[in-house]
Amino acid sequence: MADQRRRRRASPLKTAGIVLGALAAACLAGWMLLNLIVDPFGVFGDQVLGWWSYNMTRNPQTAKFSYLEQHHQEFDSYVVGGPSAGAWSTEALNEYFDARFYNLTLNTQDMEEMRRYIFWLVENYEVKHLLLNVTVDNARAWDGQGDGRSVTDALPWQLDRSSSPMGFYFRYLFANPRYSLSKLKRMGADGVVPNSFDVFDAATGAIDYCARDVEAIGAAGLEEYLARNTAFTQLPEAAPLARREECAASVAAIRSLCEAKGVDLVVVAAPVYGGYLDRFSRSEVEEFLAALARITPCWDFTAGSVSRDPRYFYDPASFRTAVGDMMLARMFNGGAYYPENFGVYRTADGGSLRLTEAAAQSGDRTYTAQVPILMYHHLAEDTVSGETFDQHMAALKGAGYTSVTMADLRAYVEEGKELPDRPVVITFDDGYTSNLEIGLPVLEKYGMKAAIYVIGCSVGKDTYKDTGAAMTPHFTAEQARELEDTGLVTIGSHGYNIHEVKGRDPDPIRHGVLQREDETEKDYVAFLQGDCARFREVVEPALGRQVDILAYPYGQCSPLSEILLAREGFYATVTTIPGVNTLVKGLPQTLRAMNRYDVEALNLTGEGLLELLERGG
Repeated sequence: MADQRRRRRASPLKTAGIVLGALAAACLAGWMLLNLIVDPFGVFGDQVLGWWSYNMTRNPQTAKFSYLEQHHQEFDSYVVGGPSAGAWSTEALNEYFDARFYNLTLNTQDMEEMRRYIFWLVENYEVKHLLLNVTVDNARAWDGQGDGRSVTDALPWQLDRSSSPMGFYFRYLFANPRYSLSKLKRMGADGVVPNSFDVFDAATGAIDYCARDVEAIGAAGLEEYLARNTAFTQLPEAAPLARREECAASVAAIRSLCEAKGVDLVVVAAPVYGGYLDRFSRSEVEEFLAALARITPCWDFTAGSVSRDPRYFYDPASFRTAVGDMMLARMFNGGAYYPENFGVYRTADGGSLRLTEAAAQSGDRTYTAQVPILMYHHLAEDTVSGETFDQHMAALKGAGYTSVTMADLRAYVEEGKELPDRPVVITFDDGYTSNLEIGLPVLEKYGMKAAIYVIGCSVGKDTYKDTGAAMTPHFTAEQARELEDTGLVTIGSHGYNIHEVKGRDPDPIRHGVLQREDETEKDYVAFLQGDCARFREVVEPALGRQVDILAYPYGQCSPLSEILLAREGFYATVTTIPGVNTLVKGLPQTLRAMNRYDVEALNLTGEGLLELLERGG
């Protein structure tokens, strides 16, 4: 009887245990299913969401491996390296090598892990060219954890000697569900401007630097650039190159494999910021690079004037995409700009490291130019009269200023073509008939050149949009062609219909080119792309060419507008912020969001204009 009572008392406990066990099993199954479907590290192929840029940011070692398992047939060449390799443009590489490159930037400095990746690539995929990006960081002492690291930096099981397939996949099935929940939460926040959670361009493997590549470096100046990027002024303490022998051994193994398999191996010692390089022993750096050259011929870009200017770098250890293009131009004797002391081809018995005292100092300052831009609008008595404009041009000419075009500025930064002494850019906004009738004769009188940014919807009009309200007349598209035919005028875009005025345009009005508060990013992108297309339809047929410079209405812009307009083919944009611009050879982003002096608002005489330019604002 007592045993029966004990069994009856135990029965509810047993039932509760079964229920709890079932709940635990269900939770565990749900946990595994969540990680399998959301796949925040891409280890299961991300078959549902397909958000590879997110997966690669979480762990490029695993996600890029899985991506290549699905897409390797699209590529025949690879860039391999640590984080700094993320700036190599696959588009530029494809052009120079006549190949199909993928950027296999990894979140590691361990050359042994890169060796494992390269061996897998060569033994399993088609590989014609291999560019190995090496920096001093590959040889420095680092806190590597070896095999069996966390899910955010582990290697795929195929490359990890300590991992089995089952152990590897179970590790990600049972990973903390916050990784999957975070991916789901952030899907709605993904946009054109890269976020910290999706830094890679999955299709190319490169880091997506589109926002950094349109930042207004030239308008901001060096001091402001350093203020915004404090990593250049807060460098870590010196570190020994304690792993240089291990690194060299891995490079030697890579070279031997490539020779055996007929793969073209190109080793590049990439540049780092000079202040960062100074953290290391000069003798250790030279010893490391000499050891590389004994293993295989290599291009050495470690030091030089480029390394002494932080504007050529995203951070102290990561060169800009533009610098990658400069390296390719140097290697292939291309037409793009690169300084004379940039790079040397090192072999076992020749070539010398450019770590001389001259290169280690401030560098050659002939690679920058100070360029002011003047902004005019309608020429009339109540704005800037024709007489005043004549005085301004006479004063500039008499003081030795030479007007240059935006194309001249582009040739300076992209090709290194020199500008004249005391260059100045003259611009007009809106496209008023007075620019043709009054401005052009003055330009011809003094041999000055100008850019005129026209409003597409106002071309040939003397009434405001579809309101019928009178406005100052604007010249026609045919007259725009006549202006360009003089050789003194370049026509640019002031947008088709991105000038909206309170009381004249329906609410809510747009503030220049900026996204409205009630507008989704998708709708804004469609609007701006549509505005560009409409402008081309109205203006470009008469000009017979693509318009590729733009002035922002009211001077307002954003990182998003700059990215979109760069994709639309505008290589230079200007604002209304006063100040001189610093152009840097090799950095096309110094042509973006440039400053301009509003001459009308300043109400200047010819002498006053010269005083403004002399003091730089």
